Amino acid sequence: MPTSLVTGGAGFLGSNLCDYLLARGHRVICVDNLETGSLRNIEHIRSDEFAFKMIDITGHYEVEEAIDVIFHMASPASPIDYARLPLHTLKVGAYGTHNTLGLAKAKRARFLLASTSEVYGDPLVHPQPETYWGNVNPIGPRGVYDEAKRYAEALTMAYLRQQGVDTCIARIFNTFGPRLRANDGRAIPTFLSQALTDRPLTVFGDGSQTRSFCYVDDLIRGLVLLAESEVHDPVNIGNPNEMSLLEMAQLVVELTDSSSEIVFEALPVDDPQVRQPDITRAKDLLGWEPEIDVREGLRRTIEQSTERLGGP
Repeated sequence: MPTSLVTGGAGFLGSNLCDYLLARGHRVICVDNLETGSLRNIEHIRSDEFAFKMIDITGHYEVEEAIDVIFHMASPASPIDYARLPLHTLKVGAYGTHNTLGLAKAKRARFLLASTSEVYGDPLVHPQPETYWGNVNPIGPRGVYDEAKRYAEALTMAYLRQQGVDTCIARIFNTFGPRLRANDGRAIPTFLSQALTDRPLTVFGDGSQTRSFCYVDDLIRGLVLLAESEVHDPVNIGNPNEMSLLEMAQLVVELTDSSSEIVFEALPVDDPQVRQPDITRAKDLLGWEPEIDVREGLRRTIEQSTERLGGP
């Protein structure tokens, strides 16, 4: 039975990944300090093959068990979180990644870094291939997250080249689904929270800026395929079907049958105008592409959201 360690395992992506790995017959060690994660995300897990460890990975840490794969998912990821925790975000990207790579080296484990499409910044190339170096503002309000992930990528490649650690890098694009916090600060959970309570949906700017939304089940499947491959260079994992934020707001209103109106607010500083992955490498190297369209993914997310709100 393979053993996987998931940092940030009580978070949105991490908890969904734990579920998927357990279903595939893995023993799973979930590591989290609950700074942005929640025990609520993993309270349903009753498997003897699951262990939770309360650990802050920005300090040195060790795990006694043998480990086959490490999924390094830990990091504040929403604008609200990394604005509240700028130094911690940088420490997770630097010290947390260094410590976890060191653990991977000691355990001779495959290491997957959960990076982000934010390494591309506000891109001048569209859609974004992995060969694009990006257009990032390192001193802007988003810089702590962008640069933490860019540094984590450089550190990961250094461990591959100098230390011989078996590494891979997933550049994750916008993902949504169950367990994404209502107050996360990102578009879909914010729209859903507003629509399900008949409050106005707030769209920044004129809503023409685009995102490419991937349902979490597809994303997790892509991460595991990458971890099980022999690929080392970065791979985009996301849905290439691009849509504007205004279109997403309108779709949320439609699917929730909400009476909410859409209102417009000032665009945040350095908010990317376009975001669309080129997933050619994921198709060619992993045989992966999304299977669940945005409409179906939203239906599933709305069902889960209404349950949490105590709705029908």
